[in-house]
Amino acid sequence: MERSIRCWDCGREVDDPYFDSCPSCNGLLEVVLDLEPVKELRPSDLASRPLGVWRYQPFLPVNPDLAVSLQEGGTPLYRCMNLAPELGVRELHVKYEGANPTGSFKDRGMTVGITRAREIGADMVGCASTGNTSASLAAYAAKAGMGCVVLLPEGKVALGKLAQAMFYGAKVVSIEGNFDDALRTVRELAEKRFLYLLNSINPFRPEGQKSVLFEIMDQLYYDVPDRIVLPVGNAGNISAVHKALKELVEVGWIERMPMLTGIQASGSMPLVEAFDRGSKDFTAESAPETLATAIRIGNPVSGRKALEAIYSTGGHALPVTDEEILAAQMELGRREGVGVEPASAASIAGLRRLIEEGIVDRDEKVVCICTGNALKDPEVMISQCDRPVKSRATAESVMDLVR
Repeated sequence: MERSIRCWDCGREVDDPYFDSCPSCNGLLEVVLDLEPVKELRPSDLASRPLGVWRYQPFLPVNPDLAVSLQEGGTPLYRCMNLAPELGVRELHVKYEGANPTGSFKDRGMTVGITRAREIGADMVGCASTGNTSASLAAYAAKAGMGCVVLLPEGKVALGKLAQAMFYGAKVVSIEGNFDDALRTVRELAEKRFLYLLNSINPFRPEGQKSVLFEIMDQLYYDVPDRIVLPVGNAGNISAVHKALKELVEVGWIERMPMLTGIQASGSMPLVEAFDRGSKDFTAESAPETLATAIRIGNPVSGRKALEAIYSTGGHALPVTDEEILAAQMELGRREGVGVEPASAASIAGLRRLIEEGIVDRDEKVVCICTGNALKDPEVMISQCDRPVKSRATAESVMDLVR
């Protein structure tokens, strides 16, 4: 497939694969695909391939012969029959990204990003991370036989995610400061050609993340939902979903887009504040804070793209408190049997508020994307549960305790 890398702001084409921003205006880069060959296809032409990221190879801008894959994607889309009437919405689905190989949606972008690293001959990759990106990159780097460096904000990463990065063999560096400090440092390393950067600022990462939208459409038999609700941290996911929607409209597979709605934690909400002002740009926060570590980001790299996605689809942006996030996490687990990390539960918490405030019509068909597995942050999950109780080893004693 024909492709080019262009600046999202000024349109300049960029050839150097190590550039993560435009050399003219410092704008974001994105991959532009020639979709003319795809217009000859229909969804049924891809249906014989296994559900997953590489089913959608015609929409991916890398050489499939070099693909580095852990069979990512193909995650469940659950119909929430118990929770929908409690929230007060006609139809609710949860796209459960915790079923990916390393337990989060990051694997979708990483399979394409690592494949691109292989294309250009990189032998070292790296990222800054609040946890999930580091876990994913470490696993895919191991699969590809590449060196891996991950920079984490000191004391701000959930243990489950840190353990994964270490287990897969990454060199883990704890940076003094927050995520934005870690990202600035790893970008400097990329500028020195010490490593190939695979944060979502890399234009190939979002190309893999588009596949979550392609799968949702496949699983709904191309019955476009009214709204898709996503947690928003660095904002790469909502931007990738928007790009996928535009591509499906361009090739004629859908005729309309769902309203894209972004949810941020109230302690880390630069995009919500911009939306409330009606602004197309945002003011970065220097000290974001929330227990939902995956979305604790004050200066989202793809923030302006996310705002465009929300505005152009008639969507919304809303904050939720940590208490609302925890309540939604437990509600989803105990009403639907779906275990997600706190940041993922922000989409459910946000939907509840959207309905209560009359922003979501009760007759809507809604998809909430839940981005990571509950075991990513077991400490938070355990803190909300009753501790085990002791009993004598008799049926009567157990019955007395659990009645």
